[in-house]
Amino acid sequence: TPFNFPSMIPLWFLPYAIACGNCFILKPSEKVPMTMSRVFDLIDQLGLPPGVVSLVNGAKGTVDALLDHPGVRAISFVGSSPVAKYVYSRATGNGKRAQCQGGAKNPVIVLPDADMEMATRIIADSSFGCAGQRCLATSLAITVGEAGNVFREQIREMAASRKVGYGLDPAIEMGPVITPESKQRIESLIGKGMSEGAEVLVDGRSASISGYERGYFVRPTVLDNVDPRSEIAGTEIFGPVLSLVHVQTVDEAIEVVNNSSYGNMACLFTSSGAAARKFRHEALAGNIGINIGVAAPMAFFPFSGWKDSFFGDMHAQGRDAIEFYTQKKVVVERWPREWSRKF
Repeated sequence: TPFNFPSMIPLWFLPYAIACGNCFILKPSEKVPMTMSRVFDLIDQLGLPPGVVSLVNGAKGTVDALLDHPGVRAISFVGSSPVAKYVYSRATGNGKRAQCQGGAKNPVIVLPDADMEMATRIIADSSFGCAGQRCLATSLAITVGEAGNVFREQIREMAASRKVGYGLDPAIEMGPVITPESKQRIESLIGKGMSEGAEVLVDGRSASISGYERGYFVRPTVLDNVDPRSEIAGTEIFGPVLSLVHVQTVDEAIEVVNNSSYGNMACLFTSSGAAARKFRHEALAGNIGINIGVAAPMAFFPFSGWKDSFFGDMHAQGRDAIEFYTQKKVVVERWPREWSRKF
């Protein structure tokens, strides 16, 4: 499981697996090993038989051991798309079933008839919440027609005014990113976007927070006039960076959405039911939001990424989880007449 939600994401899988009668081995991210150690302390108090749930820490060698071990029947994974593809290929190559959720480049479309204040606030929260380090973060905003100028100015103000600092301070709206390597990668991609012709409306690079000068901070960043064919428009940044693309029609906007190699989430902000209906039928993504910034379904629905955002057949949560952690059995019987009872 990934570092960004170290307790929530394992619980997409663990309860379903043991409820279906399986033993479960969790390998958490090596960046955040302590969270699930604490959760497993609590699980130990449940009185489950030894070996029903196990916690294993480690890096790639540990993952490969699980992927290759004949006693492991199925693999559930959440992480970046390159690693998801690797895990899926190695697991299925060893005859295991696998559900591997990958990365995303989540677009939102803003139509001129949207409630612009609400849309901007929700998109800012989606883009910059958790410092953009979540698989459903909005990272590409596609404005249609006259929505562009209004949204551009409002998102610039919200990004520039967002309070960044120590994440456990109640007054702070956004904390640091996970590692210095992550900070370096995010800032490098911002520079790449500029070299591709994007205009920087808000530049979050070289952030320094008083009292936390050694922290890995990147302030909210907004890039304008991004070419939808550029690298910055198609790359998962996993940081607080929002790219703005401007088009003239909703059809053009949906085309930008569908040209992405990812298909985790796509959202539309509008007051038109007709536009919403068109979008939810035509957008190629597994999680669709209407006037929603983070289209995360309740647990009784599957978490349904498409394209390079998911490798497998059955998704996490919902009925898919029950199907994934069980096997069907067909029994065909025949009873000779003399054995049957007559009533």
